[in-house]
Amino acid sequence: MTQLVYTRHDRRLGEFALRTLDVAADAPLLHRWVTHPKAAFWLMQDADVDAVAAEYQRIADHPHHEAYLGLWRGEPAFLAERYDPARVELVGLHDARPGDVGMHFLCAPADAPVSGFTRAVITTVMAWLFADPATARVVVEPDVRNTAVHALNAAVGFDVVGPVTKPEKTALLSVCTRQRFLAATRDEGVPA
Repeated sequence: MTQLVYTRHDRRLGEFALRTLDVAADAPLLHRWVTHPKAAFWLMQDADVDAVAAEYQRIADHPHHEAYLGLWRGEPAFLAERYDPARVELVGLHDARPGDVGMHFLCAPADAPVSGFTRAVITTVMAWLFADPATARVVVEPDVRNTAVHALNAAVGFDVVGPVTKPEKTALLSVCTRQRFLAATRDEGVPA
């Protein structure tokens, strides 16, 4: 049984929401998304459905990492992950502070791209993370070559810390405070 955990109304694109994953039921959908050529930076291009299910079950079982299915107008449209960067992904690579939350997001491949959609997704994910009063900063570590996501990160208030070397990639560590996010999105109807 899945549970809705967050909803946000985007002034231009309508209703966005996040719900818990049902790993078994959602694995075929997630497999299509993470193995799509546009998801190359997700590093799962060669995974089969069972491998995708195993990865998301591992995340579901982890005490410091969670994944959620994102909905747009009630239909699956993106994936979001929340993690503790002091315990997952950035252990020993980041000056962790109380209130730091790590984030990944992936938009589903679209037959007809919608202008502003990816920006609305990252804004929704960030608003969800900052809806928790314990969240002080959001930390991300995208591949240094992923210039599209660097531009999106900058647009919602991230500051670049610098490159860090991880086993699977060289990442561009960036952080965003609540204040920077709210300033960057003040015209988008994000609640303060």
